[in-house]
Amino acid sequence: MKKVVVIVVSIVSMALAGVWTARAAEEEHKHAEGAELTTVKGEVLDMACYLDHGAHGDKHAGCAEKCIASGLPVGIKGEDGKTYLLIGDHKPLNSTLAKYAAKTITVKGKLVERDGFRMIENAEIVAGGGGAAATPAAQYVCAMCGVTSDKPGKCPKCGMTLAKKD
Repeated sequence: MKKVVVIVVSIVSMALAGVWTARAAEEEHKHAEGAELTTVKGEVLDMACYLDHGAHGDKHAGCAEKCIASGLPVGIKGEDGKTYLLIGDHKPLNSTLAKYAAKTITVKGKLVERDGFRMIENAEIVAGGGGAAATPAAQYVCAMCGVTSDKPGKCPKCGMTLAKKD
């Protein structure tokens, strides 16, 4: 009898834990969906060099472009003095943003914050924002990774030659 009670209690406990976990995940997802839309104008940063030694501006533009193109985190330092990590729809924007390294652009997207970090998710460049043109249509693609670019060259992710799209 004791074994049956222990088994039933264990099953009920696991079921309740599953319900609580599902509810917590649902609440977290709702919070993310309710994130505030924002527009930020500022300088595109190579986050690694910026955080490590404060590198930014025209003197760092070449290095920042290479670092962003190689896959290091990309962000924007807004005119509000805050720094934001930039990502697309759960994917990096490095191939799009590398050419804007150290330039002032305007982006819009979902603002999310956690533990002091700020991120603009689903970020898009705003046409005419700070002199940056709208994101050009990708004309080249990596057959291996699917990385796209508006100019020919090597894939920043795997090094393969980008192929022209038809």
